[in-house]
Amino acid sequence: MREITYTEAVREALSEAMREDESVFILGEDIGIYGGAFGVTRGMLEEFGPKRIRHTPISESAIAGAAVGAAITGMRPVFELQFSDFITIALDQIVNQAAKIHYMYGGNVSIPLVMRTPGGSGTGAAAQHSQSLENWTAHIPGLIVIQPSTAYDAKGLLHSAIANNNPVMFYEHKLCYRTKGDVPEGKYFIPIGVADIKRPGKDISVIATSYMVHKALEAAEILALEGIDIEVVDPRTLVPLDKKTIVDSVKKTGRALVVTEAVKRSGFSSELAAVISEEESFDYLDHPIVRLAGAETPIPYEPTLEKLAVPQVDDIVTACRKIMAAK
Repeated sequence: MREITYTEAVREALSEAMREDESVFILGEDIGIYGGAFGVTRGMLEEFGPKRIRHTPISESAIAGAAVGAAITGMRPVFELQFSDFITIALDQIVNQAAKIHYMYGGNVSIPLVMRTPGGSGTGAAAQHSQSLENWTAHIPGLIVIQPSTAYDAKGLLHSAIANNNPVMFYEHKLCYRTKGDVPEGKYFIPIGVADIKRPGKDISVIATSYMVHKALEAAEILALEGIDIEVVDPRTLVPLDKKTIVDSVKKTGRALVVTEAVKRSGFSSELAAVISEEESFDYLDHPIVRLAGAETPIPYEPTLEKLAVPQVDDIVTACRKIMAAK
């Protein structure tokens, strides 16, 4: 199997879906000649033309609104927000329209749209371009929320998202774009709502999302040298959430560490911890659930401070050591 970048995997999924189905099109800022803020749609204008690669004005509310309207009429739009922070401008269209129209029309109208957007810190983009706001959309009934961590997952889940008849929020971490992985050629689907065990282990279940999966895997290699065997669980989709895989992992290890980049207060780490507490896995716990998440501060621009604002590999290693050392 060939190895390609996360960026290439997303581009392949988009291109394959558009070649197969003429109702699929892309709209967003600078997605044409420029190829998108992170180069994901580079070269697609030449193949599909300006009618299907729709370069839009700088108005996130207009982009999201146009996508909702197109979806109502039978198209399958994929709209790109340059940074996930800009969802603040499009929330009315996403939360009050896309998420609710199917229900308010008694199931007679579907909204098969996908929002693609880069999220997270690590690129020096500062406070207004580095947030992790996925929990905002995860809170809204009617929206599917996906956070793929690998190139393989990104391609398979994006195909599933485009084929789904519901609005899907597809978050791509900026640091994931440059990662590489084995990705099959051609179209394939990864079921929405199915978690993945990225690394099996027996001592601690580390439930990590998005780019934190890569940090957890790096921490696992360090801890393995000390005889600590951690299992890395990647939910992949926040909504719907695969509770069974998480619960089964915690029942096996008896210990749980939740790692997310978003601010800890009211973040998705709370939801993951609650699932473990409320399900039968709670009775198997040998140690209280531990959460690592973002600090309650805007993301700093200065690189050292930026790293301090979100969990790092050393933080995961230290937390696991403390969990294992506890009586």
